[in-house]
Amino acid sequence: MSDTPGTGARAATVAWFHCFAGIAGDMALGSLLDGGADLDEVLRILEPLPLRGWSLSAERVLRGGVAATRAVVRARDDGVVRTYAHIVGMIEEARLPPRVRDRSLATFAALARAESRLHGRPVSQVHFHEVGGHDAIVDIVGTCAALEVLEVETVKSSPVATGMGVVRAGHGLLPNPAPAVLELLQGVPTEGRDLPVELTTPTGAALLAATASSYGPLPPLVVESTGYGAGSREIDGLPNVVQVVLGRAAGQVGTGSAFPAGQPVALLEANLDDATGEVLAHAVASLLEAGAHDAWVTPVTMKKGRPGHVLSVLSDPALAGSLAGLLRAETGTLGVRGTTLQRWPAPRSLEEVEVAGYPVRVKVSPGRVKAEHDDAARVARRTGLPLREVTRQAESAWWQARPEPWEPPPSAG
Repeated sequence: MSDTPGTGARAATVAWFHCFAGIAGDMALGSLLDGGADLDEVLRILEPLPLRGWSLSAERVLRGGVAATRAVVRARDDGVVRTYAHIVGMIEEARLPPRVRDRSLATFAALARAESRLHGRPVSQVHFHEVGGHDAIVDIVGTCAALEVLEVETVKSSPVATGMGVVRAGHGLLPNPAPAVLELLQGVPTEGRDLPVELTTPTGAALLAATASSYGPLPPLVVESTGYGAGSREIDGLPNVVQVVLGRAAGQVGTGSAFPAGQPVALLEANLDDATGEVLAHAVASLLEAGAHDAWVTPVTMKKGRPGHVLSVLSDPALAGSLAGLLRAETGTLGVRGTTLQRWPAPRSLEEVEVAGYPVRVKVSPGRVKAEHDDAARVARRTGLPLREVTRQAESAWWQARPEPWEPPPSAG
């Protein structure tokens, strides 16, 4: 994508989904392929998934006279009903690019929370039926991969259209929109259409719940491409497509001086005066596992001289609601405050080296290489080497393999 005029820095790439006919996982993926995401690049990202017996193709179709791309997943039905934990393990095992992994995990986490509330069982015991099949997994992870190929940093959406009547699901006939869809669209502007068709599916609603930072009309941006993702059927009087608009967000910070738009983030905080160190450590770990960019604890002196802590969480705005709920649940706080900020992360890439025959990921940024702690700790446990020695060998291995100066990857923000 191009630089913002006059700044010399690249503006954030935005994808705005126009859900006038609803949205499904295959429609979202098809729209991004139609908007310029290279299918071969998407397939390359999906290749490490430990899921066999499927293929993905892009077919040109007409829907209501609109030329669109239909993403078609063909797969052998293995009959496996996968749990949420099973799918999390698959995604983590694949070692996807970090943003693809995080968006995919956030989407399935949203689905798991919705199913948990609907069926009254813990998230860890949730079983996926339709959304645990090959096609749903490829649609969701494929959409996140296509966003990465297009270097999309921010996702936005229009209000979301839904149908009426009933739909058939793994549990039998359900009202349309399906209960899971309504759970996922809580807080999202929606509009019903007098059509007995499932316009918005759980996979489509979950993708928006996990990735969209705001809802409304087309935001201010410099349009660079558009795409149309087709649903599987024709609908009388309505093009059965979702439209995506891709472009650069031009923003200003301060008065009178242009500045490149940053990545929007939500900062959540809670003051705590009765949480033990163990509770705080567990809360931080849980928030990071749930998709937070970062979480930390700051000691403070509260009213009447009581010692306390401020627990802070930095997250994608789309996850702010769920993370605020998790923060309340884990700490027992009576309130969470929040604000929206922007951040300008340095360009970086995640690469892999070997230490004693084991893979270790290293984070690479200009002039610095840092071994991933969890990988280094795993190798230290398996080999008996001191952790600091594993870290030193991993970072040295990267430098020895690349004597030339490091340059940021093309997709860096």
